[in-house]
Amino acid sequence: MFEGDSMRLERLVAPAGRRKRRKRVGRGIGSGHGKTSGRGIKGQKARGHVRPGFEGGQTPLTRRMRKLRGVSKTAMPVGPFRKEYAIVNVGRLDMFEPEAMVTPQMLLENRVIRAMKDGLRVLGNGDITKPLDVHAHHFSASAAKKIEAAGGKVTVLPVRGAMK
Repeated sequence: MFEGDSMRLERLVAPAGRRKRRKRVGRGIGSGHGKTSGRGIKGQKARGHVRPGFEGGQTPLTRRMRKLRGVSKTAMPVGPFRKEYAIVNVGRLDMFEPEAMVTPQMLLENRVIRAMKDGLRVLGNGDITKPLDVHAHHFSASAAKKIEAAGGKVTVLPVRGAMK
């Protein structure tokens, strides 16, 4: 591996191309970056600093947008404490065998939902014809009514991370 006694910090060398030399501007015509130092001729960018967001005298985007005052749902669409649920419609549950117990893990395995997120929410879109025992963290009123009308059973699971 290494010649001598052991690996030493002073022997470490950066790989080729890793360290780039800095551009030295204003060092004469022969350097290739003399006279205007790579800034071109005249203009605002040649003379000094152009602040970020400057749009050439046009009213900048930050000034054209409205001011957000206070905290509202439009100002903060995904708040730090908001729960985000995986959603499945009642119509998608009809693929399971009658009397089957449908759990969030089963839905993940059968790729009905892609990720668990903070829980599973069953919504009432579609029709169900088979009696199923459905376990989820939340049911809409129409979804629970359709499952029970088909002879099934609704079981509400505790939401993960819920404060009591």
